Amino acid sequence: MSYQTLKRAVTARLEIKKSEFIAHAYPVSSREQAMFHVEQLREQYPDARHWCWAYIIGDPDNTTSAGFDDDGEPSGTAGRPILNVLQHKSIGNVIIIVVRYFGGIKLGAGGLTRAYAGAAQAAVDEMTLNPYVPMAQIQILAEFATEAQCRYMIESLGGHIDDVTYSKQVILTATLAEADIDSLKERLAMDGWVLNQPEV
Repeated sequence: MSYQTLKRAVTARLEIKKSEFIAHAYPVSSREQAMFHVEQLREQYPDARHWCWAYIIGDPDNTTSAGFDDDGEPSGTAGRPILNVLQHKSIGNVIIIVVRYFGGIKLGAGGLTRAYAGAAQAAVDEMTLNPYVPMAQIQILAEFATEAQCRYMIESLGGHIDDVTYSKQVILTATLAEADIDSLKERLAMDGWVLNQPEV
């Protein structure tokens, strides 16, 4: 599962035959989040002609959640070309919304397809991408005397503490990269024990 995700939102603009195409890209982790951005842009550009979009949640090569909308443009000329750019570049957990202001000159189906793909590509060119790292939440049982050492090990692997429960012993709930869990178990040795992972 090797793909990239967007670090922060970006915007790019293209002008083609007097039509303006404004591409906005946002990192998202659900369809609801993606649709929130579409509605925001409808409010931000109320006088635009079209708000076309495509999103991918998860792995772009094996996604269970993707979608696109031509928003009144001829079928297949807007949303699908945007989606194709995201899939080709292996970018997941992202939505690109292209806002179009019509400039009075019709572009034709081929011209529209190139324009929307071009706008999406312009947004990709502005992106700062990070490799996607699957994270997991774990619980660690430790003695009071070894709590600080356990915290240090989690943080040294790039993880973070989400919650701590104190009773006869200490239970640390932490999030870290799935790939680092075995390494953490080895490094903890006698300082703490990884309990069964809670359901996420």
